[in-house]
Amino acid sequence: MDIKRVLTTVLGFPIIVAILVFGNNTVIDIFFAIVAVIAIQEYFNAFQASKKAKPIKWIGYLAAISIAVFRFLHLESTLLDVDTDMINMMFCLVIFSVFVIFFHVLNSGMKTNIIDGAVTMFGILYIPVLIMFMPIIYAQKNGEILIWYVVLCGWGTDIFAYLAGKFFNTKKHKFSVISPNKSIEGCISGAIGAMILSVIYTVICNTYFYTNISYIYIILISLVLSAVGQVGDFAASSIKRYNDIKDYSNLIPGHRRIIR
Repeated sequence: MDIKRVLTTVLGFPIIVAILVFGNNTVIDIFFAIVAVIAIQEYFNAFQASKKAKPIKWIGYLAAISIAVFRFLHLESTLLDVDTDMINMMFCLVIFSVFVIFFHVLNSGMKTNIIDGAVTMFGILYIPVLIMFMPIIYAQKNGEILIWYVVLCGWGTDIFAYLAGKFFNTKKHKFSVISPNKSIEGCISGAIGAMILSVIYTVICNTYFYTNISYIYIILISLVLSAVGQVGDFAASSIKRYNDIKDYSNLIPGHRRIIR
């Protein structure tokens, strides 16, 4: 499993770097739309496997694809700047999704119930809507620099928490029954790792790219990003626990989250 984890990281990291470094706004949007489609598919499969809900898949897929579509809609608009335009479209997506889901439930002859609709809507809010913030960040001034803080905090948290659990006795203080393998020490180590990587990255940016990023600001932001990432990790685990499944698919070998 460790060999697969390393190989996947070694092969996957350059691809992500190439997309984020050399891609334009349209490429970034399409990339995150693909990520959203894959993620929401995993989410829907979890509920289908347990038969606890029948998500309305096509609505979720449309919401995920809209991440890329919104960019082309923006190209036709000159009234608003990128971030305002995208955020307004994001809220329109939420309202439109609620309307379509209720319309589908009402016209399904009770084949689709309110629980199915609620699970579908939660998936849209949890995956496409949140992922949509990535291209919004990238579209900001210096967005190609700022977006790496999100990536580095996520990886730093994951790597340092994993290493803390691997080489130290961090099993004494469990953080939550949702994910028994995670400890308080691991969560703290992950936050420290995110902070270290962010500070190193800031030094590089300020030295070689002539930015003027505050280190205190970055330390605070990295801790917040690490906390948000860990909450998201527990959210994914809670979905698995609710559906009584051991794991999501092995799409990325070596990086599966296993609940015992």
